[in-house]
Amino acid sequence: MSTFTVGVIGLGPMGAPIASHIARAGFPLQVWNRTRTKGAAVGGKAVERPGDLRAEIVLSALPDVDQFDEIAPESVASRWAARGTTHVVVLSTTSREKIRGLSERLGQVGIAVVDAPMSGGDAGARAGTLSLMVGASPRSFVKVEAVLRSFAATVEHMGPVGTGTVSKLCNQVVVAGTLVAVAEALDLARRAGISRSQLIRVLQGGLAANAVLDAKATKILQREYSLGGSAANQLKDLRYATALADELGAGLTQARHTGALFEELVDRGLGDEDHAVVYEIVSSAVRNRPPSG
Repeated sequence: MSTFTVGVIGLGPMGAPIASHIARAGFPLQVWNRTRTKGAAVGGKAVERPGDLRAEIVLSALPDVDQFDEIAPESVASRWAARGTTHVVVLSTTSREKIRGLSERLGQVGIAVVDAPMSGGDAGARAGTLSLMVGASPRSFVKVEAVLRSFAATVEHMGPVGTGTVSKLCNQVVVAGTLVAVAEALDLARRAGISRSQLIRVLQGGLAANAVLDAKATKILQREYSLGGSAANQLKDLRYATALADELGAGLTQARHTGALFEELVDRGLGDEDHAVVYEIVSSAVRNRPPSG
């Protein structure tokens, strides 16, 4: 049984199962969510306000640093520090600039920031098999590692604060590009009269096998886009990735084209659907066909 308390902020599709895994691992748990009743379901003590947390390590499962900044301004962070909080772990996908800014802000009250963005989706969160890309000082990584391993199968220390975030942006470039490729392949098969179920089995048995295909092909076949990872969040991540590419001089040509597809999805009001909804753009996209020659 751990001797220190862990706090989790945000009990959405990712945060709730993560909190449950942490509690089952034996860590005393406190949680905060706008809907307080969710706290009891995950096995933690629900607090009324974020500032009421008394936890040595606080994990943020909010969508981005912006939301964390809203609920944990300087007054709340100072209160946490006075009550023994030493680390805040950001599980969100964000920008390197934002995570560095948060690290500077919380560092002023003595709280170290760890960025540990997640890959694996809500299914991975429920199964406890997430992949975490961690940016932290060596000392901070040692401090938080056991907590992270309670809900993740892969925990990789990438380097100092910010490197986890950059790694996740690289991950999102691959995920988004692969998702569009899967959608295009299934649309091509449909138009050619090939069984898409058979095609999926063939793809899964060869070099084209990938986790995106496994997780999203059924959604595309059924055109059922209940939320896993949203199209709006996919667009947010691609914007962060291309902004970083501009800063570093990287081309990211495919990611920019992919971002334009997700931009159109959001403009059409589909941002809250699972990002597999990109199939709806791809499958009607004769106008997107590149010119010949």
